[in-house]
Amino acid sequence: MDDPSMYDVKRLGKCTIDAMEVLPSIEKGSLVTFAEDSTRVVLDARVRPGDGDRGPAASFEIGGPRRLLYFDPSKLRAGIVTCGGICPGLNNVIRGIVMKLWHRYGVRRIAGVRYGLRGFVPSYRLPLVDLDPERVASIHHVGGSILGSSRGHQDPGAIVDAMDRQDMDVVFFVGGDGTLRAAHLVAQEVERRNVRAAIVGVPKTIDNDIMFVEKSFGLDTAVSIAAETLRAAHAEATGAPSGIVVVKLMGRQSGYIAARAALATQDVNLVLVPEQRFELDGPAGLLALLRRRFERSDHMVVVVAEGAGQDLLGRAGAEERDPSGNLKLGDIGEFLCRRIREAFASWGREITLRYIDPSYIIRAAPAIAADGIYCAELAEMAVHAAMAGRTDMVVGSACGRITHVPLALATSGRKTIDLEGPLWRSVLEATGQPASLVNG
Repeated sequence: MDDPSMYDVKRLGKCTIDAMEVLPSIEKGSLVTFAEDSTRVVLDARVRPGDGDRGPAASFEIGGPRRLLYFDPSKLRAGIVTCGGICPGLNNVIRGIVMKLWHRYGVRRIAGVRYGLRGFVPSYRLPLVDLDPERVASIHHVGGSILGSSRGHQDPGAIVDAMDRQDMDVVFFVGGDGTLRAAHLVAQEVERRNVRAAIVGVPKTIDNDIMFVEKSFGLDTAVSIAAETLRAAHAEATGAPSGIVVVKLMGRQSGYIAARAALATQDVNLVLVPEQRFELDGPAGLLALLRRRFERSDHMVVVVAEGAGQDLLGRAGAEERDPSGNLKLGDIGEFLCRRIREAFASWGREITLRYIDPSYIIRAAPAIAADGIYCAELAEMAVHAAMAGRTDMVVGSACGRITHVPLALATSGRKTIDLEGPLWRSVLEATGQPASLVNG
């Protein structure tokens, strides 16, 4: 069994400040509910034969406000940084953190770090942004991040130096896998120096690929807009003779957007995801599937996640990477379109082929209602965790509750679709596609 302590987040020290005594938002004598440190959320609630012999179930500490605080709100300075590609909900999270710090805890010194981690580095000459309720009042109505964002590694030591110069006691890292890895390195450097500063992450990735986090913010908005794109693709495919529309959606290693958007519309005939290898040629390959499809129908919608089929692009040995260290991907959408055109031409069949890539439109969109609610909840819980001295952690979600997830666990791998699980089974049933597109 795993060591149960691996699921515990680090604490800066003993909490000694009574929230009822110091928080301006709490009236004396009012009824206030606090989360107990001992309350845990079990990661897998299913019961199997023999479970009674497996020892304690893996669980995370539940999120929520604590009665005892580590930081004195009147002396605290907090920083917020948004990193990586832009994503629906970033401004919602910034606003949520500022509003919770200001109104619940009375924190009056809140700084926004410009353009990701480079905003900590003096050579970039990016001044901090003072944040208050007036500054963030309406930012949740627009996409992107008012602080800007960037990709790329920065020295953890330089970041901690900047935190020290700016007197930052808490920094909220809002980002995906790369950002959380950076936050973990910063937290380790803070601990090495014996600095009493909290590092708390908020999970931002459209791909929904963070380990031990059921859902990252931005996913619902991405699926909603992707579904609208697929409805348009279906109309385009059915409105042209022998219409085929290929739609490429985000998903470097995890195909959650492609799978969920296909289920939302029920108009897709084939979904290709990074988790499942496929072949083009041969009797079980994709091109033969398309040919069989047009023997009985006159249109087809194909959805492909950006990371799918990279082994087919002839880029063996190509190790070019982006500033975040991610392997640069070839355009699987354009590749599929070219091969489909060539195949149908060789068969003497005329088709009308369209290619749609709505990625940047989706990334820049404001959050829909469901994401807006979730962003506010994540922001609120991140603030509660930081004020109680939790560090080297990210707020996550499990079994419908917000939890505290150690960054070491959250960055231990990438979450992917289980090809034998219910989500992918539903995709296969909705599209009618075969379980495998591999020969032999």
